[in-house]
Amino acid sequence: MMYKARLYGKYIFLVIILLRIPITLADCPYDLDCLDNPYGAGSPYKSDGLMNPYSQYGSPYSNKSWKNPYATDAPKLYDSRGRYRGKLSTNPYDPDSISNPYGRYGSEYSSYSINNPYGAGNPYSDEEIYVVPSRLKNNFKPLSPPSSVYHGTAVE
Repeated sequence: MMYKARLYGKYIFLVIILLRIPITLADCPYDLDCLDNPYGAGSPYKSDGLMNPYSQYGSPYSNKSWKNPYATDAPKLYDSRGRYRGKLSTNPYDPDSISNPYGRYGSEYSSYSINNPYGAGNPYSDEEIYVVPSRLKNNFKPLSPPSSVYHGTAVE
């Protein structure tokens, strides 16, 4: 399971993560590999999905979940060139978390951060961001077709 993302703005993204508001920008509502598709990768019933509150990647209690602010093994973010872009995590103290406003990957001023609209988070860029759960982090190949895709900012 790997997710692809195109991020459209730091404020919407962080608000959605922190408040867990379901918003869909309909970038790929019919793609089975897209988290915007509630019948595909975005299904809350997918056994290993990020949107399933009972899976290890969607549970607020799992160490591998993006929803757990204390998780140490949260999913990793990579761009389509294979460059690491931080952890998809709500932990504001983790140095690699995109929710850490002072960290390299969470700061709105860092060129490595998806929260910087002039850097890695440029909403006009065709660069796609892949969400890679911890079980796949050593086998990540950005040019291979992803198993799950996420366009837009709907995280839940």
